[in-house]
Amino acid sequence: MKIAVLQLDSKIRQPEHNIAIADAILDTNPPPPDLDLVVLPELAFTGYNFPSTEAIAPYLEPTAAGRTTQWAIATARRLGCHVSVGYPEISSDSTTLEGTSAHQPSTTQRNYNSTVTVSPAGEIASHYRKSFLYYTDESWAFEGPAGFSTTQIDRLGKISFGICMDINPYQFTAPWDAYEFATQAITSGVELIVLSMAWLTHVPIEEMVAKPKDQDLGTIAYWVERFTPLTEATRTGKDVVAVFANRIGVEKNEVDSLTTTLGQVVPLGDSVCYAGSSCVMRFSKGGVEIFDMLGGAEEGLLVVDTDEPPKYRMALRPRPEDVDEAEQISDDLA
Repeated sequence: MKIAVLQLDSKIRQPEHNIAIADAILDTNPPPPDLDLVVLPELAFTGYNFPSTEAIAPYLEPTAAGRTTQWAIATARRLGCHVSVGYPEISSDSTTLEGTSAHQPSTTQRNYNSTVTVSPAGEIASHYRKSFLYYTDESWAFEGPAGFSTTQIDRLGKISFGICMDINPYQFTAPWDAYEFATQAITSGVELIVLSMAWLTHVPIEEMVAKPKDQDLGTIAYWVERFTPLTEATRTGKDVVAVFANRIGVEKNEVDSLTTTLGQVVPLGDSVCYAGSSCVMRFSKGGVEIFDMLGGAEEGLLVVDTDEPPKYRMALRPRPEDVDEAEQISDDLA
């Protein structure tokens, strides 16, 4: 299978600019004609760091019908492959509200952090709404009511779609070793995991910018850790390929703090910096192989062929008993 990841420096509130950059990257680096899948980041064309419903409202798009979906349809048809991309959704959901009859549902608009996947024919192949919300999402979005799900798609196989925070413990309060997303993927027998992300880095901004092609290895190790059950399951089961489509760049914080749904006040700094380091992995025989990866501040297109040998193999170290479960593991790339 040939998979491409388009890693963008998405500018907040500049969807037309971001779309133009995506088109330019694909035109400058045309993917192979037999490409199967292109994956873009979370909220790929709007930017991510919106502090409220009011802030993101002008950029919300109707369910699988807005500018992002139209771009995905046109691109999928042009490239002859599937395209998966994140966008901010406004949906008119029919729900039974308190005080109404179950036979006469009220219609209410709800916002979701979503991805849409389009087939090479330009048809909607899958639509997913983020289940586990980061505190920034909580300022404007609802949790996806369907939870995690698995979809069978021609040419791609059995897929679990996820968005960024989905791979973390629910609200950072669930047990670390519950591994909700990874466990669902194993139970469903998936062959492919597709993750659109806007994952932050702890690396200083200056360091990221100075060495744009260097990966944030701590982030990559953390992603692998969150799929520990998958690593164990592949010792005796089938291989699973995972696509991590992250973004790069810096966005300003527009408020001093955000309050989570649990009532926790989260203080914010001046800005956030994204980790980039998009990659395609394979969990195989109890190990982890990385086909290839982009840098932590590198805008561009990554194309891998999963029938070819991976460039890297992770040397997984046992977790020391005295290391806190929430800390990142410093695995090595061999």
